[in-house]
Amino acid sequence: MTSPPARPQNEGMPGPYVIRGSVSLPEAELMWRFSRSSGPGGQHVNTSDSQAELRFDLANTKALPEVWKERALERLAPRLVDGVIAVRASEHRSQWRNREMAATRLAALLAEATAPPPRPRRATKIPRGINERRLRQKKARSDTKRGRSGKDWG
Repeated sequence: MTSPPARPQNEGMPGPYVIRGSVSLPEAELMWRFSRSSGPGGQHVNTSDSQAELRFDLANTKALPEVWKERALERLAPRLVDGVIAVRASEHRSQWRNREMAATRLAALLAEATAPPPRPRRATKIPRGINERRLRQKKARSDTKRGRSGKDWG
């Protein structure tokens, strides 16, 4: 019998987490920490560190374009501690799935924070015909309701 071929260390983990376009989270800049997760489980849960915390140094990263970094630092300021953003995941019993969830959350958070601001709304004037139609409908409704009163019944 022959042994199976050696697998790469990170074969189970998905590839780079894309933020937007060709920009992705570099694995070298991600800091992982694992701890015991609260919640349901069996005897195994008392000894396994399944909660994953992912930390990313947003202030000192070289992976993001400068404009994106400034935008993200401004938008995520309340969540940052010394320029570092942290994301936790503990929904799953498996550390691997929690790692995947935390990295996906971080990528989504950075994608939202680095998105360009929406175009300013251009104020438009309501067309006169629409306004007149609305006023005619209001008048007709008012006449209908006025006709329901019973003051002429008697």
